Amino acid sequence: MEEKLWKDHCVLLNKDEENELEIFGYKTQGWRRALCIAGYTLSCGALLLLFYWKPEWDVWANCIRCSLEEADIVLLRTTDEFQRYTRKKVTWIDLSTLALPVGSNSDGPLVADKDSVINRAMMKQQLKVRSIQVQKIRYIWDFPVKEFKKVGSLEDSNTCHSIHHKFGAGLTREEQKIRQLVCGPNAIEVEIRPIWKLLFKEILNPFYVFQAFTLTLWLSQGYTEYSVAIIILSIVSVGLTVYDLRQQSTKLHDLVEEHNKVQVTVCTKSEGCKELESRYLVPGDMFLLDGKKLSLPCDAVLIDGSCVVNEGMLTGESIPVTKTPLPLTESPMPWKTHSVEDYRRHVLFCGTEVIQTKPTGRGPARAVVLQTGFNTAKGDLVRSILYPKPVNFKLYRDAFKFIIGLSAVGVFGLIYTVCVFVSHKKPVADVVAMALLLLTVAVPPTIPAALTTGTVYAQRRLKKKKIFCISPQRINICGQINLVCFDKTGTLTEDGLDLWGIISSEGSRFQEIRKFPSSTPLPWGPVCGAMASCHSLVVLDKKIQGDPLDLKMFEGTHWEMDDSSTAQDGAGALNTCIVRPGLKASRAPVEGIAILHQFPFSSGLQRMSVVSQKIGEEQYDLYMKGAPEIVSSFCRQETVPANFLEELKMYTSQGFRVIALAHKVLNLGKDVDMSSLERDEAESGLTFLGLLVMENRLKQETKPVLRELAAARIRSVMVTGDNLQTAVTVARNAGMIHTGSKVILIEANEPEGSSPASIAWRLAEESKTNTAAPHEARANTEEKITLEGETCNYHFAMNGKSYQILVNATVFARMSPGQKSSLVEEFQKLNYYVGMCGDGANDCGALKMAHAGISLSEQEASVASPFTSQIPNIQCVPELIREGRAALVSSFAVVKYLTLYGLIQFVGTALLFWQLQIFGIHQYLIQDVAITLLVCLTMSLTEAYPKLAPYRPPGQLLSPPLLLSIILNVCFTIIMQTCGFLLVKKQPWYVALASQRHCSPGNQTVSPTSPGGNGTSSGAQSSVLSYEDTTLWPLSSINCIIVAFVFSKGKPFRKPIYTNYVFSVLLTLQLAVCLFLFFADIDAVYSGMEFLCTPVIWRVYILLMLLLTFCVSFFTEDVILQNKHLWLLLKAWFGYQSKSQYRKWQRMLQRDPNWPPVNRKDFAVKSTDEVYINPTYEPSNED
Repeated sequence: MEEKLWKDHCVLLNKDEENELEIFGYKTQGWRRALCIAGYTLSCGALLLLFYWKPEWDVWANCIRCSLEEADIVLLRTTDEFQRYTRKKVTWIDLSTLALPVGSNSDGPLVADKDSVINRAMMKQQLKVRSIQVQKIRYIWDFPVKEFKKVGSLEDSNTCHSIHHKFGAGLTREEQKIRQLVCGPNAIEVEIRPIWKLLFKEILNPFYVFQAFTLTLWLSQGYTEYSVAIIILSIVSVGLTVYDLRQQSTKLHDLVEEHNKVQVTVCTKSEGCKELESRYLVPGDMFLLDGKKLSLPCDAVLIDGSCVVNEGMLTGESIPVTKTPLPLTESPMPWKTHSVEDYRRHVLFCGTEVIQTKPTGRGPARAVVLQTGFNTAKGDLVRSILYPKPVNFKLYRDAFKFIIGLSAVGVFGLIYTVCVFVSHKKPVADVVAMALLLLTVAVPPTIPAALTTGTVYAQRRLKKKKIFCISPQRINICGQINLVCFDKTGTLTEDGLDLWGIISSEGSRFQEIRKFPSSTPLPWGPVCGAMASCHSLVVLDKKIQGDPLDLKMFEGTHWEMDDSSTAQDGAGALNTCIVRPGLKASRAPVEGIAILHQFPFSSGLQRMSVVSQKIGEEQYDLYMKGAPEIVSSFCRQETVPANFLEELKMYTSQGFRVIALAHKVLNLGKDVDMSSLERDEAESGLTFLGLLVMENRLKQETKPVLRELAAARIRSVMVTGDNLQTAVTVARNAGMIHTGSKVILIEANEPEGSSPASIAWRLAEESKTNTAAPHEARANTEEKITLEGETCNYHFAMNGKSYQILVNATVFARMSPGQKSSLVEEFQKLNYYVGMCGDGANDCGALKMAHAGISLSEQEASVASPFTSQIPNIQCVPELIREGRAALVSSFAVVKYLTLYGLIQFVGTALLFWQLQIFGIHQYLIQDVAITLLVCLTMSLTEAYPKLAPYRPPGQLLSPPLLLSIILNVCFTIIMQTCGFLLVKKQPWYVALASQRHCSPGNQTVSPTSPGGNGTSSGAQSSVLSYEDTTLWPLSSINCIIVAFVFSKGKPFRKPIYTNYVFSVLLTLQLAVCLFLFFADIDAVYSGMEFLCTPVIWRVYILLMLLLTFCVSFFTEDVILQNKHLWLLLKAWFGYQSKSQYRKWQRMLQRDPNWPPVNRKDFAVKSTDEVYINPTYEPSNED
């Protein structure tokens, strides 16, 4: 019973998706609500504030647990490691206001699509639907299934036939209205958040609330000047943050706003077609694409006609993509599964631009709305900006622990103060005020703000280097990166390919290679026909555009393309594209070729084909091009040369990109409908034509950058969709694989028939192998995992052995976009900090998944990755790591400095409290504003060191060197200040109640004055004036300047301190001012600062104490704590080993005599077939 209750109370929302959430049902209870309201009143709003920070406490206090069906409040919890909570109200959508058709209240479905969730969500009697809105997406309660379901999309269960059949003619007017109410408007609306909302959100940050408490206390104690200074600073800081957030909000709003008001022609069943504003579109609507350029306002599936779109906004590549209509087949499979991974070729995505439409004889091109609003591809992109994945970085959690540690010191101070002041029988008000004062001295309220200054400056420096960042908190993480994945084409190599040669095949034998460029044109034949017609190029604005590979191949034939917009001589010719021999082309017996139908290329299928017809002839031809291994499998084996694999390997091993061509004559009757042509049937029994060899040159920056990363011990990995041999060669040329290293090729094969899945390991033939020691072997792996069954998710099926592959692998080839993301995730599981650098096209998933994704693209799509470099080469990678390291070290330095400043002040104040005294207001002001504030603002201005060090800065605030640094410096401070405090009492001129402020001219020794001697003091002790105060102030103030200098270490991660001119000049000025105030025998200074006159020799002693502290502190920090070799020796001495998973595996593999395996095949064992064991968390028996 209990289990059933829990099952009804808690359900997973968006199961197995990136934004998976747990959802719990709660019901508000009257008496609990009343108690909470009483609590808010009695606590003066403090309880309300606590509930604002902790929404789960709010729900638990106000509501009781219930099933989701009865809930009026739901609590959502993320399923990641952060487990953040949000509270949402369940609302009702009332449909009774609609004039529904007669009889709709009966048992018949409300929406014609019987499978629609809207029918299952409707309460038939009241005509109401329960809904919640989470991260801009609406969910409605599905009664039979008892869970919330996403609304705003067509059901995935629809087959190709049902999409054509149910929605091909449009919806009825009534159904449109119902869907509009339930799904909401089709608009990606990003509100420009009002300034007061942003302000409130910022001010209610716990850090600012603590600051407000501190300031109130200080104001009550009369520290007006300092409090005002902090208030002004806080206002500036809040103002800048709010301005920044407002700018981002406006920018995003402007970016998406234009797509919300597009005019589209929508057809309904009863009223025919009419113009409509796109915000009224609903899933299932059918609209026309009438040839005008159009920015798509929704995701739609093409059901008739074809069109060319620019998907640059989504992929970052401004290459026109051809979309084909969804086939009208009777297949019972859902339409996405029917089209396998390639369903995207039928889908027009929101935000992409339709450049050209090609209608069929049946009228203009038609499409059915699939998804609206934030459910669309663009909506998804915008949501990823609005709700970024939280960054799990220890720095921020450590900072919080740090503040708690300092608070503990503050509480100790509070107890000490109470004891001292109560023993002197002081009034309660004084005791409370002083105790709280010492508590706030220990915890500098500026730590969180200080952590961000380093990142802000780093962001500015990156911007100057044309690297833009939309997630600044990730800059610190870049300092920890120790593995970078690179895409190959367009990232390591040049974007375009050059046609290098053609090897045609005749009579199942390869002919002589024909090199390019050549003086004679390519002779007419099947190869020429394939190169001229097997592509997806289009003519736009009198210019041929499309995939760079297609473009180079087509240019090699010297043929020309007709502008399709002028080729509208008959209804049938609208869908064709015609290519003709150009002036430089070789003579051909044909006037031209008409390309009638395309089966587009996709990364899943690794091939494309076209159906064409020579002008004036009746015969149809099918040409195919694609990955050689794939194309040859579609050819009749007798047409494939026997030495096909050797020939292919010869070119791929030299780093060439090889494409295979094939051809077949189609026997189709007259006037055949191309759209009904089955791809599987057409693409079979082909004749192999030959190989195209394309040259893909390395970018000139690639080699030096990879060398620099290798020198810094940052691992580089190549992840590409290309052929394995080509990838390995490029890796060799780029220096990823050192000359002399062995290369082991690993191929994973899926189970076939009775044979289980297997992994084959073989050594790549390489003449220089003998120079490499066995343990230097590099495993270069090819992981090619194909789809099984009907799932479209890629998973790395990882067992222990595969983790071993990950620890050593350098090249991953033939990777699909989904596999790239999985690979990055698996590296992260091994505790690597992963950077990913790609051109943004099919790397979006991996760029988002990595700790630092850098997209080399000027497109808007790069919003999918945290960093974008406008200089399209990989120089940005070391640049980003350098800045990340500098920002990380700066953040640590500022936190260390602030901690010490708080504790230096704490020690001084605690010593003075011993005799019921305190520093003067102006004394505090100089320490807090003139020294600390300016140091915090300028300390992080030091730039990154130009050379990457072969190790990373510590990634944790709570690391031994850092904690030791703070503890030792606090000890030096305590010793120095206590010595000063006790020694001044031993001086012959010391009196407890001194009153003589000024030094008489020329009088170096000060005569002791009896208490009250001057008549100024009437026996009552001043709370500031004393020799102890005059001694402790310079000791603590100059000590703050000393630690600021000591903690601003330059090499190896930052430039030397003197290169930060502002900071260096500031420290010098601060020191000069402190010495001037201390040494100037000027009455005005003495009275303003509330000092007493001391002999010059005593002041010199104080300076010597400070000098000694500086020397000890500098030596400790620089020679001992920052000494890398010393720490390595200590680690070896104590037998400390890294706990990172990848290090554990490396150690294990070094001990394994059989690693790496060579020339063998491992088969999957059937025993634990279904069990997934993550080996890194299992006790390993291989040790």
